Amino acid sequence: MIDLHSHTTESDGTLTPQELVEAAVKAGLEALAITDHDTFAGFDQAATNGAAGALELICGIELSTKFRNRSVHLLGYFLDNRPSQEFRDWIQHLQDARHRRNRELVAKLQGQGFNLTLDEVYRLGGTLPGRPHFATILVSKGYFPSIQQAFDECLSETGNCYISRDEPSFAEAVRRVNESRGFPSLPHPIRVSRDPRVLERYLREMRELGLRGIEVYHSDHSAADTELHRDLATRLGLAMTGGSDFHGAIKPQIELGTGRGGNLNIPRSVLDQLRSGIGISARD
Repeated sequence: MIDLHSHTTESDGTLTPQELVEAAVKAGLEALAITDHDTFAGFDQAATNGAAGALELICGIELSTKFRNRSVHLLGYFLDNRPSQEFRDWIQHLQDARHRRNRELVAKLQGQGFNLTLDEVYRLGGTLPGRPHFATILVSKGYFPSIQQAFDECLSETGNCYISRDEPSFAEAVRRVNESRGFPSLPHPIRVSRDPRVLERYLREMRELGLRGIEVYHSDHSAADTELHRDLATRLGLAMTGGSDFHGAIKPQIELGTGRGGNLNIPRSVLDQLRSGIGISARD
């Protein structure tokens, strides 16, 4: 069993890199990809502490991009190499945009009467806090009963305090992952569109931009969803990836490796096929 989608405290997870590795070993995983948002810091820490034992650590990242004027994520896997310094330098620009957004978001929240400070956000979220950390603070101070409601009413794209941030286009992000000898895959495709016809049209467009995989296995997917995405991957010549999208206590219903209610059991063959390049030739 493997898990190719997880997060640490270096982005919006609640386990440190070391704790995540220990949890993966305890869960009996053969391989784990650390895919923090816009940073390699979690993977870099986990890879240098030497405590993974038989667990294979995969270098990954989850990027926020713009596709058709909406926010769409992209997973980048660096299966047999580390990302280039040029790619890391580009990531630094994305991190700078996150910091600018955080400052603007604090100011807007304060202007709406919410009592929180930038220092509080960074104490909770570490070097690269995101909106889940803002939501956690707002809930802890009694402004909202749940993180979901904090997002729905305040922090989501339709919330009254939403602040957008500069995001690269999907095309640029895919190109940069490919140029750095990475493997780009679309995570949680069900969030892109629940209409199979629309999703297929988008995937064809994304494939032309250089997308090479789709996250067939994910905690949000029902058995029917998984079958649909498996069929799309096969017909469009996209490799299949999969992971729990584990965040720890912030999403307590999702377990590392096994997903939501045990709906995942991703075989090692998924990773082996990624490395061998299976699924790259389309069959239109």
